Amino acid sequence: MKLTSYWLDTSEPFRSATPGPVQGTCDVAVIGGGLTGSSAALALAKKGARVVLLEAETIGHAASGRNGGMCNNGFAQDYGTLSTRLGKEVADRLYRAFDAGVDTVERLVAEELIDCSFARTGKIKLAAKPEHYDKLARSQELLAANVDPDTTMVSRADLANEVGSERYYGGLIYPKSAGMHVGRFVRGLAEAAARRGVQIHEHTPLMGLRPIADGGHEIETPKGRLRASQVLLASGISHAGPLGWIRRRVVPVGAFLIVTEPLPIATLDRLLPRRRMAVDTKNLVNYFRTTPDNRLLFGGRARFAISNPTSDEKSGAILQAALHDVFPELRAVRIDYCWGGMVDMTRDRLPRAGERNGIYYSMGYSGHGTQMSTLMGTIMAEVMDGRTELNPWKDFAWPAIPGHLGPPWFLPLVGAYYRIKDRFQ
Repeated sequence: MKLTSYWLDTSEPFRSATPGPVQGTCDVAVIGGGLTGSSAALALAKKGARVVLLEAETIGHAASGRNGGMCNNGFAQDYGTLSTRLGKEVADRLYRAFDAGVDTVERLVAEELIDCSFARTGKIKLAAKPEHYDKLARSQELLAANVDPDTTMVSRADLANEVGSERYYGGLIYPKSAGMHVGRFVRGLAEAAARRGVQIHEHTPLMGLRPIADGGHEIETPKGRLRASQVLLASGISHAGPLGWIRRRVVPVGAFLIVTEPLPIATLDRLLPRRRMAVDTKNLVNYFRTTPDNRLLFGGRARFAISNPTSDEKSGAILQAALHDVFPELRAVRIDYCWGGMVDMTRDRLPRAGERNGIYYSMGYSGHGTQMSTLMGTIMAEVMDGRTELNPWKDFAWPAIPGHLGPPWFLPLVGAYYRIKDRFQ
């Protein structure tokens, strides 16, 4: 079993990194080489900007290369609850932004000829308890009436046509959702940006950032200093650099995944006959899907803990037990990959993007990352060009999380709280 991301291990490494020191001037410096940074750099270069992208590790190394490869529309939260809290008009606008995120991924895959197995197979949200099915049905009724008439419900009696498991009580289908090989996608975006002249420096963390008297910012890295007219932070909760303001507003939560050995087509036809992206309704969520080479990926919030090799392996054992609970016929199947990554959670589990003190940012995707990060990279290129009205998160305040100064000391307490909720709700 490899303790590494399946997506990164089965995609070609990024080969167009810029050698040599970081120096000179540019129009835009992008901090972070994940989906937000790579899509933003590509969009900015298409607009004629001179762009330098700085990545602390390698392209796609963090959350962008460590997720489930799901490109889902819809909210992780209940649509009806968000409509009540935010107002119907705002909730509908944000919902359509997630639709646009999936469309943006599909467009970029086609335009840049990225071989990443993108396919709109749809998503099914599975009711973990009978009462969860009733809540999903109410949500689907609202969705169909207001913003997504393509959604449908599947009863427990008909669920075998979607998922070969006795564990669930029906589900809600979002047909616009998609899956892809996210390692090939993020590296393909970066290669496309490099082809358009973006300088991409890997292993180049941000160490210092200060405004310049005559405009712009000076960026300090271990490889040298760079002057940029504009700066976009697309780094998430990176532990490198002077990003304390952001670290007080984002909680890094571990997400863990396992991937099986390749499975017979007949087995996959029983387990996921329509090859949907699947996610359940628990607070300590599980999700699963097939991979392009016929494996089963199974992930979730196995433990509220930071990802590291020891933590990943412990979480992998929990996920394997959950996999066997959902699909008992896989008890003898070998697990080939186990890894973890960090999800950037905001307090309300909604992304944030905007500008502060002359620095632009987009992050805090809270489990919506693949499609929303790609969309926001392209949108931030427009926002930095003066079109701030295009930012769907422009009116969202972003206060610090009380008691959170960076290290998430409270994660075990949060995990215990959600385990209790899953037991009794």
